[in-house]
Amino acid sequence: MRTIKSILFLLLCLLAVSGSAQVISGKWSAEKASTWYKKQGWLVGANFQPSTAINQLEMFQAASFDTATINRELNWARGLGMNVMRVYLHHLLWVQDKEGFKKRLNTYLEISNRNGIKTMFVFFDDCWNDTAWLGSQPAPKPGIHNSGWVRDPGTMIHRYPDTAATLESYVKDILRTFKNDNRILLWDLYNEPGNNGQHDKSLPLLKKVFTWAREINPSQPVSAGVWNNNNPFQSLNKFQLENSDIITYHNYNYVEHHQNAIDTLRAYNRPLICTEYMARRNGSLFQVILPVLKKENIGAINWGFVSGKTNTIFAWDTPIKEGTEPLLWFHDIFRKDGTPFSKTEVETIRNLTR
Repeated sequence: MRTIKSILFLLLCLLAVSGSAQVISGKWSAEKASTWYKKQGWLVGANFQPSTAINQLEMFQAASFDTATINRELNWARGLGMNVMRVYLHHLLWVQDKEGFKKRLNTYLEISNRNGIKTMFVFFDDCWNDTAWLGSQPAPKPGIHNSGWVRDPGTMIHRYPDTAATLESYVKDILRTFKNDNRILLWDLYNEPGNNGQHDKSLPLLKKVFTWAREINPSQPVSAGVWNNNNPFQSLNKFQLENSDIITYHNYNYVEHHQNAIDTLRAYNRPLICTEYMARRNGSLFQVILPVLKKENIGAINWGFVSGKTNTIFAWDTPIKEGTEPLLWFHDIFRKDGTPFSKTEVETIRNLTR
C-alpha cells in the first residue's frame, strides 16, 4: 500500500530472537500453529475491495453495501482457485450501527463462503488518509492510488485518548460475535502499524489490540504483519513477530529480496502468510513470486483484485493527473467486466492453484 523499503529482515530477526519482549499470555504454541496451518491447504487470495467501493466505509455502509458486485467478483476469485480474501473493517461502522454492521459482516461471510473463500478481517490500519467520516464518501481523484482510503483510528487516538475505550468495545464485540466462525481464517489486528510517520506512536494501540484479542480468545489465530525493517520500526516489528500466532508479512520486492525475507522469518518456526505482494513495476509479479510461495508453502495474498474506485492500477508514488490508464498496471487482476489485465497472469494463477 505504500513505497516499501527493502525488506531483508536479518538485523530485525537477530534482535528479536536474542532480546526480550512482552509476549501477551494466550499466544498459540508453535505446534498448535503448525497443526492449524496444515489443515488449511495452500492459501491463495487477494486483498479484496469491491470495485464499487473506494474504502472500507463505502464497502460496508448500509447504503453502499453492494452484495451483487461482491458476489460477482468473489465468483471470479473462485474461478482462479483462490480460497481466501483479506478484508478491511472500520470502527466508525460499528459506532454508527453495531447490529447492522455485524449483520452486513455476516452477509459478506455468507457470500464469501458460497464461493469457497475464507476471510481474513483487518481491524486497524495506519495507511493513507487520516480523516474518516460516515456517509457519502469522496469520488476517486483521477490517477491517484488509493485517494479515498482511510486510516483507522488515525491520529485521533492521540488527540482523544478516550477513543481507546470505544476501540476496545468494538474489537471485543466483533471478536466475540465471530470467535468460533469457521468462515474466518485469521484476525489481522493491525495493518502496517507505524506507517505515515507514526512509528512507535502506534505501539500502545498495537499492544492493546493484541491484549483485547487474547482476552476474547478466538478459535482463529491472530497476527499483525511486519512490513518495514528500518530503525523506527524495530520495537513494532519485535512485538508483532513475538505475539503473532501465524507470522504474516508484506513484500513488494523482486524475488531475491522476497526469498531473503522468507529465509529469515523461518527463524520463528511459525507458518508464514504473505498478506501483501504483487507490484508489477517493482518486479513483484505473479509469474515470479507465486511459484516461490507455493514451493515454500507460504500463503499468498496479493494486493488488489478488480480495478475500481481505489485506483490501485496506478502506482503509489506516480500519479497520472489525467487519469489515463497506465500501460503497466501497478496492482489488480481484472477489469470491471471480468476481463483480465493479463491472460498470462490468470493462467499462471490457475495452473498453480490446481
